[in-house]
Amino acid sequence: MSGAAPILELRGVARTLPGPVPVTLVDGIDLDVCAGEFVAVTGPSGSGKSSLLYLLGLLDRPTAGRVRIAGVDTAGLDADALATLRLAKLGFVFQFHFLLPEFSACENVMIPMRQLGRYAPAEIRSRALALLARLDLAEHAAKRPDQLSGGQRQRVAIARALANDPAVLLADEPTGNLDTRNAQLVFEIFARLAREEGRCVVAVTHDLDLAQRATRRVHLVDGRIAGSVPA
Repeated sequence: MSGAAPILELRGVARTLPGPVPVTLVDGIDLDVCAGEFVAVTGPSGSGKSSLLYLLGLLDRPTAGRVRIAGVDTAGLDADALATLRLAKLGFVFQFHFLLPEFSACENVMIPMRQLGRYAPAEIRSRALALLARLDLAEHAAKRPDQLSGGQRQRVAIARALANDPAVLLADEPTGNLDTRNAQLVFEIFARLAREEGRCVVAVTHDLDLAQRATRRVHLVDGRIAGSVPA
């Protein structure tokens, strides 16, 4: 990607679960992802896809190797510093939307902004409404999750992931509970965020047809990168 410094950098990253018989989830991963790239991570069940995403998202720590986010070496950061970096630089979308049922769509999108404290209180609601409008959800801002369709709930989850204007968007099987039409819509949103806004997007998926919408596919087998090719 044009020689620009990568937003995500992994060098020799491994994650092994201790025990009488140690289990290696990720084994010696080297990976760079730049701004404007949309990377789809594919591979068979148990290949380490979600484990890799959790390491990228600072939700887990490697047992070997280094993870750098936007130039920051995360190895020496304590739990509070990791949480702040996660809130400021990373957005997450999961297979299950994890929206809080007692809050409206707008209130759910506001939560990360309140946690980070970067924006003035007066800005938070207007930013949340603007994000929902960008995802064609303006008329649903006041509805609770149980009043929305599955596709609408996942788009609210994407708006929430974008709340703090993160450099990186990470998605773990984000279309696993969606029909074909909504799955395609979600991946088109990801492609647009990378292409038009320069975000770094990494999505784990088992759907090879959807993976074709990415700019690059990284294929994992047994915790290692078995191939990395343009989509």
